[in-house]
Amino acid sequence: MRKILVVGAGQSGLQLALGLQSHGYEVTLMSNRTADEIRAGRVMSTQCMFHTALQHERDLQINFWESQAPNIEGLGVSVAGPEAQRVIDWVGKLDGYAQSVDQRLKMAGWMETFAQRGGQVVIHGAAVSDLDFFARRYDLVLVSAGKGELVSMFGRDASRSPYDAPQRALAVSYVHGLGPRPEHPDFDAVRCNLVPGVGELFIMPTLTNTGRADILFWEGIPGGPLDVFQSVKDPNEHLALTLELMERFTPWEYARATKVELTDVNGTLAGRYAPTVRNPIGTLPGGGLVLGVADVVVANDPITGQGSNSASKCAASYLASILEQGDRPFDEAWMRATFDRYWETAQHVTKWTNAMLAPPPEHVLNLIGAAGGLQPVADRFANGFNDPADFENFFFEPEKAEAYLGEVAAAQGAGA
Repeated sequence: MRKILVVGAGQSGLQLALGLQSHGYEVTLMSNRTADEIRAGRVMSTQCMFHTALQHERDLQINFWESQAPNIEGLGVSVAGPEAQRVIDWVGKLDGYAQSVDQRLKMAGWMETFAQRGGQVVIHGAAVSDLDFFARRYDLVLVSAGKGELVSMFGRDASRSPYDAPQRALAVSYVHGLGPRPEHPDFDAVRCNLVPGVGELFIMPTLTNTGRADILFWEGIPGGPLDVFQSVKDPNEHLALTLELMERFTPWEYARATKVELTDVNGTLAGRYAPTVRNPIGTLPGGGLVLGVADVVVANDPITGQGSNSASKCAASYLASILEQGDRPFDEAWMRATFDRYWETAQHVTKWTNAMLAPPPEHVLNLIGAAGGLQPVADRFANGFNDPADFENFFFEPEKAEAYLGEVAAAQGAGA
């Protein structure tokens, strides 16, 4: 039986550990926190997982919260004008629903399931020296802990990383008491509110430890009016600031948030990081090799909501590569090929996310504007969050965007 060590208990690490375990591998999971500590800790992300990522969980039969989490059936975009008025507002319908489950709930539950199924859990904050020791005792070491010392083993790939500094300051609040969007009170949607030159506000329903909730998520351009959360330590002050900025820049969203309260004292998060693609193979002091997973090797800004989706897709891709390798060695060539296989999917996410961080060119503004009057455009944009590769067909190049809008307009006209 092949022995595999997974370092890091996030979406990718746990999904991969559970997947390998189900195929008979002897898996050890290393985490710097226990399940109880994760469950009682601070919120970790703004996860909204779309159909393909959710299906990977279903395939492993670890979609334990699917019947409880709200079904997100649409994705809407609003654009604020200079007087804080909505100049654009539409919602696209998703072909398959999305869901968000608080990672405190999910990761704690998955870790307990892994242990109950016979997996070994080691609670230890791993350092490079630890991995040097373990690498000789396992057939494969996978590093899925996206922060801390271990990441330094994986060098930045400058050719795939156009930014060397954070492009947004991030501020998250989990709340109860948010009213429905009056434009579509009968179904849930992720709402993306674009405030040109300032940043973005995302709102999404989620399932947390205390039931149904909503996530309020500001992404602020560094140095701008939203970049004010870094020194705020009090969670209630964090929420008050979030709401104050909503009233100022997105009053249509503030109108349904006047009665919100935090889900818990750990329901806020603030930070920033530079979007980075790294070399996937880390070399240990003793010469052993380790393979980076998900955020360790491809960390995108959350502006496109792809973090947990990419983590799930990476875990599924790596699982397939490991199973196909059979009893052959997990050598450098295999590691490189395994990452390259995942990059076939991840490259589209990185390209689209980096494009969304920049001021939008005219043809993208035209697309977003046209979606308000052409429902197929709104629907296609929404479903791109599930399959970002589709943006290659109509989003990046002015000629393709113009041709696509022409086709849709002609089809709508013919059907009128």
